[in-house]
Amino acid sequence: MAAAASASVRAAMPAGQITVNGRSYKPPRRPTVAICVDGFDPAYLQQGLKDGILPNMAQFVRHGFAATARGVMPSFTNPNNTSILTGTVPAVHGISGNYYLDRRTGKEVMITDASALRCETILGRLSQAGVRVAGVTAKDKLREIIGYRMKDGIVFSSQKAKDATLANAGIDNVEALVGRKTPDQYDPDLSYFVLDAGARLIERRAADLLYLSLSDVIQHSYAPGEPEANAFMTEIDRRIGRLVELNAVVGVTGDHGMNDKSRPDGTPNVIWLEDVLNARFGAGAVRVICPITDPFVRHHGALGSFVRVYLRGDQSRIAAMMATTRALDGVELVLTGAEAARRFETPPEYEGDFTVVANTHVVIGSSAVLHDLSGLKGRRLRSHGGLSEQHMPFLLSEPLTPAYAAKARRTEVRNFDVYDYLLNGIAAA
Repeated sequence: MAAAASASVRAAMPAGQITVNGRSYKPPRRPTVAICVDGFDPAYLQQGLKDGILPNMAQFVRHGFAATARGVMPSFTNPNNTSILTGTVPAVHGISGNYYLDRRTGKEVMITDASALRCETILGRLSQAGVRVAGVTAKDKLREIIGYRMKDGIVFSSQKAKDATLANAGIDNVEALVGRKTPDQYDPDLSYFVLDAGARLIERRAADLLYLSLSDVIQHSYAPGEPEANAFMTEIDRRIGRLVELNAVVGVTGDHGMNDKSRPDGTPNVIWLEDVLNARFGAGAVRVICPITDPFVRHHGALGSFVRVYLRGDQSRIAAMMATTRALDGVELVLTGAEAARRFETPPEYEGDFTVVANTHVVIGSSAVLHDLSGLKGRRLRSHGGLSEQHMPFLLSEPLTPAYAAKARRTEVRNFDVYDYLLNGIAAA
């Protein structure tokens, strides 16, 4: 194990506040943990509280702080995790999807590293100031973003835990640390492993500031209240309780919500937009990019409620194409790329010629032949990406200071405020 993960305590915590992307953060005085529950729709919390299966989160609601926060658009994993890690919006940090079209090369690019990141992260900057930091993610695609410019920190994924070394992760023997083998990427243990690893790092006094990011495999497959969903949330809650037992200050939020996107007969409720527009305006008229696309496609088939459309050839047809799209049943919003960048605070160069957002129970695909839905195995499609999945719970283990309680009443809480609230706003931290 690296020196950063040893039991020895670093000589002194940095004094004063540390500025990251225009916001200031106090160094942690106790172990401080931000948890991103992937796919944490408010309905999972509401159902769990109703069923009495979330005693630790119920304590947060009663005696700490609870709100419904708004994430960034599109409501996908990469933009929101990066916003939480940087405390800012995609227009600043540069990540506005899991997948994008590079206009310069014409190639489609899946984001699995930090090459598109444009600013510092909170973990990286605080580590440079002497804070001991650790990031554990279920999805390996986030690992490099979490570890961006991290000094003497620990960062690894449960998806590839067996590959963690002192050189690439700041830690080795992760399977021994957690006490079990690396989970399969579609196993709910992918998330449990993250939380168990976080607890072990705190037990070993290896980190003072942690980021723990989970997987939404269960939420993509099971609705709130279903036995599998309840079992998953029960296990998450139990592990959150263990972090509190270790005297950690804990914040829990999400990257996006989750909704049923199926028709009454159980088939996916999809608009095949590239097929529709090419049929109307001619073969090859448009290229539709689905920014939900990532290495975890089995449970959603790369179908979400937000897409970007790129015209091929005659640009004068954009108004007609947007009008045709706007008239489709299930479409909630159609914006030009420039309008989308302004409204959603995304980098303009990553927007298409126009952007399409579906309503709560509809997803948008490119062409039917390009999406493999066999991984659903007969289950109803559950997915995200739209305005309807932009909200998630925001829970803190301890009460806010009077100033931050007033701030929460006065201004909208965003999921990417979690480190601000944890480090600056907790009364007893």
